[in-house]
Amino acid sequence: MERNTLPKRREVPVEFTWNLADIFPSDQAWFQEYEALKDLPERIAAFQGRLGDSAEELLSYLRQDDEVSLRLEKLYNYAFLASDQDTGDAFYQDLKGKAISRMVAASGASAFAAPEIMAIPEDRLNLFFIAQPELETYRRPLERIRRQAAHILSPAEEALLAATGEMTAAPDNISSTFRDADLKFPPAVDSQGQEHPLTNGSYGPLLESSDRALRRSAFENMYRQYGAYKNTLAAALDAEFKQRRFFADARKYPDTLTAALFGNEVPVQVYTSLIEAVHANMDKMHRYVSLRKRLLGVEELHMYDVYTPIVPDAAEKIPYEQAKATVLEALAVLGEDYVALLKEGFEKRWIDVYENEGKRSGAYSSGSSWPHPYVLLNQKDTLDSMFTLAHEMGHALHSAYSCKNQPYCNSDYVIFVAEVASTCNEVLLTRYLLGKTEDKTRRAYLINHFLEQFKGTLYRQTMFAEFELEMGRMAEAGETLTADALCEKYRALNALYFGPDMVQDEQIVLEWSRIPHFFYNYYVFQYATGFAAAVALANRILTGGESAVADYKRFLSGGSSADPISLLKMAGVDMGSPAPVNDALELFGQLLDEMEELTK
Repeated sequence: MERNTLPKRREVPVEFTWNLADIFPSDQAWFQEYEALKDLPERIAAFQGRLGDSAEELLSYLRQDDEVSLRLEKLYNYAFLASDQDTGDAFYQDLKGKAISRMVAASGASAFAAPEIMAIPEDRLNLFFIAQPELETYRRPLERIRRQAAHILSPAEEALLAATGEMTAAPDNISSTFRDADLKFPPAVDSQGQEHPLTNGSYGPLLESSDRALRRSAFENMYRQYGAYKNTLAAALDAEFKQRRFFADARKYPDTLTAALFGNEVPVQVYTSLIEAVHANMDKMHRYVSLRKRLLGVEELHMYDVYTPIVPDAAEKIPYEQAKATVLEALAVLGEDYVALLKEGFEKRWIDVYENEGKRSGAYSSGSSWPHPYVLLNQKDTLDSMFTLAHEMGHALHSAYSCKNQPYCNSDYVIFVAEVASTCNEVLLTRYLLGKTEDKTRRAYLINHFLEQFKGTLYRQTMFAEFELEMGRMAEAGETLTADALCEKYRALNALYFGPDMVQDEQIVLEWSRIPHFFYNYYVFQYATGFAAAVALANRILTGGESAVADYKRFLSGGSSADPISLLKMAGVDMGSPAPVNDALELFGQLLDEMEELTK
């Protein structure tokens, strides 16, 4: 499907669009469900004060909660997907707002449930399970609620903490508004004297340019502006970590990291083990930096040289049909049932393929699997597009397997494992493509594509995680996060991670000021752990035969039926130990060996 201008949504051939009629056959049917859910708050509130009365009352509430949640999910998903296919369509934007209003009303009405469930005495709840065996379906969700008990305060205190919601969001809101709306940058200038608009969005593509003068100009102009406001941005981070410390103290957690990880049942050891394992493999990152310096042919490697390609573009046109066929072949190792489900997604219009006017950018899997997942692409018929297809269908099939094998209350997986299946698909595709070619240029291109993922995900995100941990410790020690203190911390970490062959440009110490993820409460480490787990799983699948594939399917089918570390252990990967990170970085070293040989 080629054209010079973007088509209108109505002009896109139907076979390249997702089929939202699988959720609701028409907008009219959606409105009928919207009206039918009008009395949700009253239906939910009818259970208030009764959840501890009997096993039957508790079971009735939990069943209704499942039904309500599923219906709201479908209501929202239809509106969300329809609005994303053309963001300029006010009709579907309005539907999304209506769906959100129903969800908010239901959430508010059910606020009583968790405190009531936590208040049921342990011996009484055990008798409930005996009296009503069907409650076993909900044992795991009930345990997840009740494990919070030590950190739940009195109703009055909880109400007070809840009322601080807008204030606690302020540091992130202020910094993001400042970065995205108020902060302006002088244009970057290339080697020919031509000016290029410099924004937070254009910065990345400018650093990928082959024009070194343009890269340097973008780098220096970006950080000149950030440097001018470093104290303001440091104050926002200081406020962020002060509020984290306040909530950790209020809820009786030993520190902010434990507080952040507790909800997803991730031990602190997983976070610290990641950092330790990456430190033990820092020599490989330094080797990659040296390789980049040699292939760029520069006397000095600067931080603005980190993203420009070091391998000649071996790009080829990969039509969508070819991409689908290649992905199916690459993932055949996962078994006939996996391939059959993948084909179903391709053939039954789970995917919205091409860009059209007003369509949301990027790519995603909807996460919902009722009646099946949906995937948004903006297909460009490139190698990257093929990897995106494999990645997003990894998410989709993870959701599909979990929803097929778990009751609704356990069907959703937590964010810690969200990137594992998608990245595993990418690793399997990479290994498949490498196994199909001996051409030096193409092998170098594919290997470098993979090496860049290691650099950008496993090393860079771990560096961010380590910096965030340092900020948390400073806040907990009562220190103020000043701009100077943050710059010194960042300087030391950047030198550690990039090694002696990288010039430590003075401006790079300000990089912390432009990273929004530092306001996401210890989130970024999951990119690195997910990548390491995916590499370890792909290696196990390729070498362990049917038993390894069966273990992996158990993980895909697990939803939230166990904590995420236990689910990954079922698949043969223990993220509580440094082994998966070490194994992934051993592969990184092997790929480096070949890359060094190919580029001699």
